[in-house]
Amino acid sequence: MTMAANVAVALVAALHLGFLVLEMFLWDKRLGRRVFGQSREQAAATKVLAANQGLYNGFLAAGLVWGLVLGAAGTPVLLFFLACVVVAGVFGAATASRKILYAQALPGLVALVLVVVR
Repeated sequence: MTMAANVAVALVAALHLGFLVLEMFLWDKRLGRRVFGQSREQAAATKVLAANQGLYNGFLAAGLVWGLVLGAAGTPVLLFFLACVVVAGVFGAATASRKILYAQALPGLVALVLVVVR
């Protein structure tokens, strides 16, 4: 079960690194606009806000990697950052797009459960 938990956490960290790249560097590029359903004008007007959001996703990824590196001693770190991922995903789903529930909150919740039961 430990291996499954670690893999799930690593996948959630990778997702958040991907979110960082999309939001900080590709927001106003063709791929970023397509992923987030933005026009050029919308993307240009919200670029700074998206970069800020991307930075937060990077912090979540860093926290998850930190918890993994700590091994068994990192469980409290993983629980904290996974809880943050789930809360952010639920909030994003409630305020921005329901897709965030499946792209962020659900993977975070699965990893959280696996960490708890390992």
